[in-house]
Amino acid sequence: MESALRGAAARHTFERIQRLTRTGVADSEFLAKLSHLLREIVPFDASFWTGADPVTMLATSPSRLENLGSGEYCDRYWENEFFVEDVNHFHTLAGMPTPTASLYRVTGGHPARSSRYHNVNLLQGLGDELRCVFRAGRDVWGYMCLWRAADAQPFTLGEEHLIAGLSAPIGETFRRSALLRQDPVIGVPDGPGLLMFDRTGALESLNEPAEAWLRRLPFTRLSHDDPGATPIPAELRSVVNKARAVAAGRDTGIARARLQVGGRWVVIHGFALREVGSEVGRTALVIESAKAAEMAPLIVRAYQLGRREQQVIRLIAAGLTTAEIAARLSLSTHTIRGYLKRIFEKVRVSTRGELTAKIFADHYKETMNPDFAVDL
Repeated sequence: MESALRGAAARHTFERIQRLTRTGVADSEFLAKLSHLLREIVPFDASFWTGADPVTMLATSPSRLENLGSGEYCDRYWENEFFVEDVNHFHTLAGMPTPTASLYRVTGGHPARSSRYHNVNLLQGLGDELRCVFRAGRDVWGYMCLWRAADAQPFTLGEEHLIAGLSAPIGETFRRSALLRQDPVIGVPDGPGLLMFDRTGALESLNEPAEAWLRRLPFTRLSHDDPGATPIPAELRSVVNKARAVAAGRDTGIARARLQVGGRWVVIHGFALREVGSEVGRTALVIESAKAAEMAPLIVRAYQLGRREQQVIRLIAAGLTTAEIAARLSLSTHTIRGYLKRIFEKVRVSTRGELTAKIFADHYKETMNPDFAVDL
């Protein structure tokens, strides 16, 4: 990192980025400031930034795109991420010791080995790309991709190390922001929105609630999007392509992402539909307010709570004393007090009442089973 931070000005900018991650909230303004500052010490010509659902790693909000041309390339980008075997996929970086990698380095200076280089980068006049996942602990809360022009020098190893050093601070900003409770905004639809995409992933039809949801969802219009087309946010594009990839057997997991919209949590589900006599069909996407059971995995990760800590919290919410909790879990009262101390530190409360109000009342009031725990 030091080799990439030559000069007092560069070190000062790096310190400004670190201060921003400590005091900022992960929103569109935060990403704009972050991008501006980072460009001063790691020059780039185009970029993509997004928050991520830590359970599924699908893109959420906020998101930011800079100098990335038309929506056609955005679709190709996500199709490559889920359908094509390639280097530096975000889910691959998530499991690597280092959260950052450049295309040139991983391909040994031969980026033509990457299909993404041919199908996305070169078509937009871009060359090397540097990807980074933003981790808080072992969970990914966001990621980014930086590009340089095709005729520019590739990213250096020092620049990779510099950005790797920002992964945890930025990840913490996203994690911390997921716990902020916003005031509800009037106008967010109560009913579920339904969108249907054809076998190529193009929007085919949608209902009225879906149109209302699209007006409320955060969206960054690409510079050359067709002004007459229905704008599809990056969050929806990623869920649709994930569902298509799972149906095609090219990926595993669940096509689901959670994000805050208008002061409430929203969940986006993707479902691949099979046509009779065909393996490939339409993809349905549902947007609706998130229920507590769907929020539990995200909030657990946001507070970084372990399985036992979850059980203790639910028993506290049920009104059990320390001795009763110890008996229920077959543990000593001393052990339960130790769990309570760690829980209070993580949630930043000092009493059981504050803990119940901050965790249970806000996020888990529909999940009453004290034995419920989320696999981490």
